[in-house]
Amino acid sequence: MDRIFIEELVVFAQIGVYDWEQQIKQKLVFDLEMAWDCQKAAETDDVQYCLNYAEVSQFILDYVQAKPFLLIERVAYEVADRLQQRFGISWLRLKLSKPKAVAQANNVGIIVERGELK
Repeated sequence: MDRIFIEELVVFAQIGVYDWEQQIKQKLVFDLEMAWDCQKAAETDDVQYCLNYAEVSQFILDYVQAKPFLLIERVAYEVADRLQQRFGISWLRLKLSKPKAVAQANNVGIIVERGELK
């Protein structure tokens, strides 16, 4: 199975457990790998057979910016589930980072994997 990827998709979101965090937008960074059979797209050179990474990216931006969240775990789970439902993705790996959330660390985050890679 082929994999479509999106790296370092930056979203500014209302996220955090502290009151002050809910008053600002913070940077979240998404890295995704998604299973997709690209054979027909390659043979026909027709975008209708692709997993359109622009549409996937815009979906993530719109979803995450639309409401406040407390935890990155919730964001990661909801985005992964909704991507699979909306785009028919059989397997995905989503890495969600919250840079500088811990002063002594460059980055923290979560990696979730959904479905089976065939």
